[in-house]
Amino acid sequence: QVQLVESGGGLVQAGGSLRLSCAASRRTISYYAMGWFRQAPGKERDLVAAINWSGATTYYADSVKGRFTISRDNAKNTVYLQMNSLEPEDTAVYYCASDKVPYGSVSTIAAAYDYWGQGTQVTVSS
Repeated sequence: QVQLVESGGGLVQAGGSLRLSCAASRRTISYYAMGWFRQAPGKERDLVAAINWSGATTYYADSVKGRFTISRDNAKNTVYLQMNSLEPEDTAVYYCASDKVPYGSVSTIAAAYDYWGQGTQVTVSS
């Protein structure tokens, strides 16, 4: 069974930074686009950022452009989300996910992803 394990979440003050990591096992994620989603209480799970298999193409939600950076280290089978200038509105559970199709382009809908991590809580205090 493929496993994606997120880490790096926590409590931070507004304006601070966190770096999330997503480590994969039983799947070589270097072949797949990866995404970071987040879900706040009472809200839908939304895509925050995505990166294609090679790292050449990225996507960011408007709300995080200029503040978040997605990257990947295929040698370590790991994807990262660097989050700077955090705002209370960024508070949510953050999930990483792996695209279903190898060597595909960036996918912006949740249905395109087949494996998900368990999530890591990010809380930004004002």
